Amino acid sequence: MRTARFTLDPAFTVGEVSPRLFGSFVEHLGRCVYTGIFEPTHPTADPAGLRQDVLGLIRELGVTTLRYPGGNFVSGYRWEDSVGPAEDRPRRLDLAWRSTETNRFGLSEYIDFLKKVGPQAEPMMALNLGTRGVAEALELQEYANHPSGTALSDLRAAHGDKDPFGIKVWCLGNEMDGPWQTGHKTAEEYGRIAAETARAMRQMDPSVELVACGSSSQSMPTFAEWEATVLAETYDLVDYISLHAYYEPQDGDLDSFLASAVDMESFIENVVATCDHVGARLKSRKKINLSFDEWNVWYTSRWHEIENSDAREWPEAPRLLEDNYSVLDAVVFGSLLIALLRHADRVTVACLAQLVNVIAPILTEPGGPAWRQTTFFPFAQASRYGRGRVLDVRVDSPTYDTRKYGETNLLHATAVRADDGTVTVFAVNRSRTEPLSLEVALSGLGLTSVAEHSVLADEDPDARNTLAEPERVTPHPAEGTSLNEGTLSAVLEPLSWNMIRLA
Repeated sequence: MRTARFTLDPAFTVGEVSPRLFGSFVEHLGRCVYTGIFEPTHPTADPAGLRQDVLGLIRELGVTTLRYPGGNFVSGYRWEDSVGPAEDRPRRLDLAWRSTETNRFGLSEYIDFLKKVGPQAEPMMALNLGTRGVAEALELQEYANHPSGTALSDLRAAHGDKDPFGIKVWCLGNEMDGPWQTGHKTAEEYGRIAAETARAMRQMDPSVELVACGSSSQSMPTFAEWEATVLAETYDLVDYISLHAYYEPQDGDLDSFLASAVDMESFIENVVATCDHVGARLKSRKKINLSFDEWNVWYTSRWHEIENSDAREWPEAPRLLEDNYSVLDAVVFGSLLIALLRHADRVTVACLAQLVNVIAPILTEPGGPAWRQTTFFPFAQASRYGRGRVLDVRVDSPTYDTRKYGETNLLHATAVRADDGTVTVFAVNRSRTEPLSLEVALSGLGLTSVAEHSVLADEDPDARNTLAEPERVTPHPAEGTSLNEGTLSAVLEPLSWNMIRLA
């Protein structure tokens, strides 16, 4: 059996984990909202129409910041359609997903939903800079956040929401570099409208936190040039620039798929370099942080088959992007989480896309049950135990060859030290066939015992949780993990996500 090693020392850290790293994303897409979180006729629905079985799972998942209402949807979004009495709201065609939007669930319902998720659930509102602009952004900001005494703040109160919503984080559009986006713009065009919008919003409230659109992926032909151009216009006006990335196997290449986090870490590091280059050019001491506000495993090839068909005729809440995740997918997903934690010094917002039904950790049936996908478990464990300071992990690992990324470590790992001194190691074994021995030297941490070693793995890498078998895959305890004389010893099962808690 081959062995991977690294050392943990409290003197060598990456940075503090922001609670916003464990955010998610609710878009008016498919069944994320309707029959996902909102289903007034469901047996568990509360008086507001929210599914309480889903709310329970969302709380267990541990999500924090929740980005809304898109996504591609936002580039045609009319915020005023989503407020006031639900029965008076207009039905609209949604160009992004070729669906009919009823607006039965809107801005007030979103804020109510966040309150019921819990005090950790923070709004993150996306603005339409595709078909609309500065004026509409200011109107929404005034409606949502101004206390009282103006036309729009008083209108909010008349609609039943006396207290302002207190939205702090705002996305200045979505994927504006993408030709698929309604209102797609060049970097120069977008940089100008983003700067104008940011400047006006800060006149209303200097404390807002603003996210400029970065590239929709590292593979975009304008990547890096887009960020540089946009930040040249907005550097002193925004706090974050966004990153989006989705991964799936290409041509059956599972070894490269398992190494997807290599691309994610490269993406992060390249965006950081671009941001810092612009800052240096502007002679600014300010650091732009990263908002990785869309990330996941997504089988986009399946979506393109539907997208290119003529069968869809503006349905309400169709079944779109309902990927059912396997153990293999969950291991890749866990590795992406590790990549985010390894860059917690600059990635201070991240949103798993999405929350329910649409490429999501939670699936539901209309009128029926809700259940956890395989990807639910790594996220829930990371959100619960990945709080504190990320320790600097430099692995000495056996490698394997991948078609896409070349020679790649079999071990992908990070570790987080909590305020109480406990340490949690998150580790993935990328080998599909062989276990991997792990040895971790612990220096100056005062740790004496293994509190838990939880594993997500299965003899069938295609095993998944379904309506028929909702608990087919769950984490299980590992055997033989020990801590002796300052060294942690464990065996990582083939193709596995591991959480090891040390006290």
